[in-house]
Formats: sequence, C-alpha cells, structure tokens
Amino acid sequence: MGRFTGKVVSIVGAAGEDNMGQVMARRFAAEGAKVVVSGRHEAALSKLAEEIDGDWVLCDFSKKASINTMIDSIIDRHGKLDVAINSTGWGLLVPLEENSEEQLDQMLDLQFKGPFVWLQKLIQVMADTGGSIIQISSATANIMLDDHAAYMGTKAGTDHLIRCVANQYGPKGIRANSISPGLTHTPMTAEPLKSAALLAEFESCYPLGRIGSSDDIAAAALFLASDECFMTGENLQVNGGLCLRRNPLGTELFDAMVAAGEIPGQ
Repeated sequence: MGRFTGKVVSIVGAAGEDNMGQVMARRFAAEGAKVVVSGRHEAALSKLAEEIDGDWVLCDFSKKASINTMIDSIIDRHGKLDVAINSTGWGLLVPLEENSEEQLDQMLDLQFKGPFVWLQKLIQVMADTGGSIIQISSATANIMLDDHAAYMGTKAGTDHLIRCVANQYGPKGIRANSISPGLTHTPMTAEPLKSAALLAEFESCYPLGRIGSSDDIAAAALFLASDECFMTGENLQVNGGLCLRRNPLGTELFDAMVAAGEIPGQ
C-alpha cells in the first residue's frame, strides 16, 4: 500500500505532455491515490487517466464556472477530495509599460482570479473533512526579473492567498502551501536548453549547480500532501537556492530564451 491509498487527488494543469502536472499525477498514482487530472485538452487528459488508472475532467482555469464544475464533478464521482493541486501558468514576458489590457486580463484570470475561485470552492468541499491544497507558484515571486511584472505580481498574489487560507481555515483541518520552482526542465524549455552554453549560464545562477526537474517538484508535492506533513501557509523554494541570489537571471539570458522562441512558464 502506498502513502496515498484511499486518497482522491485533483491536479489541474496536467494536459501538457510530460509537464509538471503529468509528472505529479504519475507519482501520486504510484503511491496509491485515485488521481483526477484536469486541463483544456481532452485527448491528453484521457490518455493520462488511462495510463494511471485515474479520472479526468475538462477545466478552463480562467473561468469560474469551469472551475466549480470540475470540483463538483470530482465530488459527485468520488465522494470527496483529499488533495488539490494547481499547476497552471502562463509565462508572459513583456515590459511593464507594454503590457496590453488584454494581456493583463488574461494573466489575472488565469493566475489570480482562477486560483481565488478555486480556493473558494475548495474551502466549501473540504470544510468538514479537511485536506491539503498546493499551489505551484514561482521563484520569480521572490526575485527581480526584467519584463516579467505581470507574471511575478500574480504569482506573488496567489502566495498571499494561500497564506490567508492556511491562517483562517487551519482549524477546519485544511492545510494550504505553495511550491516555488525556478527554471525547470520541461518540454516547454527543452528546445532553448539544448544549447550547452545557455544551460551552463542558467546553472551558474543556482547554488546547487543545476536547474530543477519536474520530479523535484513532484517530490515536494508528495511531502506537502502527506499526512506526515505538519506545515501550512509555507512556500517551499524548490529551486536549488536560486532565491538566495540577487537578480540572478539577467536580461541577456531572457533575450536568448526569446530568440530561441521559448519562455519558461515557471
């Protein structure tokens, strides 16, 4: 029996091939959980759910009705929800003065309003049973990067939402924590990181000498979600010490990422 046998785990943002959400889903399933994966792409979710003997529900995390429907569906099918993880994100890289109102609305809908509505609904369904809530945040909420204001601001905002939930609803048995990755090896970052020189530049910013992997994030999520974890309102900096450095990722590095056609989303 695994650590999560008998537990129902919801992971939003698991439709991208081998992204953080999918890696976490596989790890929780391997520990015995019934995992319900959500996102916007039916074929990818269905394939993953079959692989891990789990379940799937479509969800557009920028839409209140879609979030509420997703959680209601999980409760209707499985009778409870023990662990809820949000790993959605959009890596917008635009100078603050050039952010359009449309871009700002999209960022707020996905990375602040979506988590806000999600938390509201989770508080309702976990009020009698308790549970663990995990928000995948970002190291960029704690360090300064050029041209990343909207992304950094919304991630910082959700960090504070998590603390609010932890403080007010801890007496109901609800634990809420964040995980902050730095640059992470994912399919989205694979192409630019093929450059050995660029990878070496990034790795030099990390005291532990490497950038992260989705397995690093999954391991942290398993700990935070476990019954052995006596933590709430915390933000685990799972980024190899990146946040110890002042302004670690300079504009030249991001210019190189832009030139390669890919921007890291976490």
